[in-house]
Amino acid sequence: MTQIFIPAVFYRGGSSKGLFFHARHCPRDPAALERMLLSALGSPDPYGRQLDGMGGGTSSLSKAVIIGPPTHPDADVDYTFAQVAVDRPVVDWGANCGNLSSAVGPFAVDEGLVRAADGEALVRIHQVNTKKIIHARFPVRNGKAVTAGDAAVDGVAGTGAPIALDFLDPGGTVTSGLLPTGQVIERVEVDGRIFEMSLVDASNPVAFVAAEDAGLTGSEHPDAIEGNREAMTLLDRLRRAAGVRMGLGSTPDGVGLANPKIAVVSAPAPFVTLDGRTVGREAQDIAIRMLSMERAHRAVTLTGAMCLAVACRIEGSLPHGLCSRDAGTQAIRIGHPSGIVAAGATVFPRGEGWHVESGRVYRTARRLMQGEVAVAPFDGEGKP
Repeated sequence: MTQIFIPAVFYRGGSSKGLFFHARHCPRDPAALERMLLSALGSPDPYGRQLDGMGGGTSSLSKAVIIGPPTHPDADVDYTFAQVAVDRPVVDWGANCGNLSSAVGPFAVDEGLVRAADGEALVRIHQVNTKKIIHARFPVRNGKAVTAGDAAVDGVAGTGAPIALDFLDPGGTVTSGLLPTGQVIERVEVDGRIFEMSLVDASNPVAFVAAEDAGLTGSEHPDAIEGNREAMTLLDRLRRAAGVRMGLGSTPDGVGLANPKIAVVSAPAPFVTLDGRTVGREAQDIAIRMLSMERAHRAVTLTGAMCLAVACRIEGSLPHGLCSRDAGTQAIRIGHPSGIVAAGATVFPRGEGWHVESGRVYRTARRLMQGEVAVAPFDGEGKP
């Protein structure tokens, strides 16, 4: 059957890229929608390159966003995120992408979904996957989002206009709470060994494990981590065991690909970034190497950085013990394979637990292409 064409915009948001669709252009049937997204991104691709679609062969480049009218009284738009697997026919709806969140506000303004006067715009975003509210603030000129500016994001070439993202009440996105098990430290058994981990759900659920416990230093490049099959197998088993503890599956095999993420954390140490720069110990407060969709991330997911900043402020947690200073109200400087990202969070004790009021990060975004993307027909009759 002949392919069909769907209006779409291709965006870079932070260190990710993805296809943005209006909800009105997408099929309502969930199965048809997933077929459309898989076709648009070029999945599944056993060669891992997504050459027959818009994906880039890694989890950070195999994403889609659907924007529609708000269904929350405190929002201007609804934002639904889809993580598309590269090598299998899987679309995961269980998480948010913090990086692509930075492009939602500019998309809404540029597409006329939100009117904004010149100056700083505020777009209130209802993140449907996590049922949370995000405030995006960014400059607008002549009714369009400004893209040029001096803000830099490690892992992204060049500079752009700054986009401030405030994640409101980000604890407990897809689990029961900020600390889904109620404990700041969980002892997880895998292969007869006990691993101390912190399981935290802020912006997205993340299972934190110490680098040395995983047989790593915490300063490795992503390719080195992926080449260590023993470590990759261990980290996947730890992630799945943690997912059961967090209520994301009744068995390890029942835990999905997207959540929880697993992050290897370590105390600050000098490392060389992917572009060859040397980052000193004094430039960072904690280091992270994160896995996403069974691949080592070349930077750090924005929601992962936010979750780590929150965890660093929870006394007794694994990240709190590895963080090099008590940052107080200052942003936590996080070392990752592409450089440094700063993430702030307001966290305080409440009752017998902890509460996170908000978290803030800065990103840049740019519209790369607009038009129509070719996809296979949604149904047997070739109709969208």
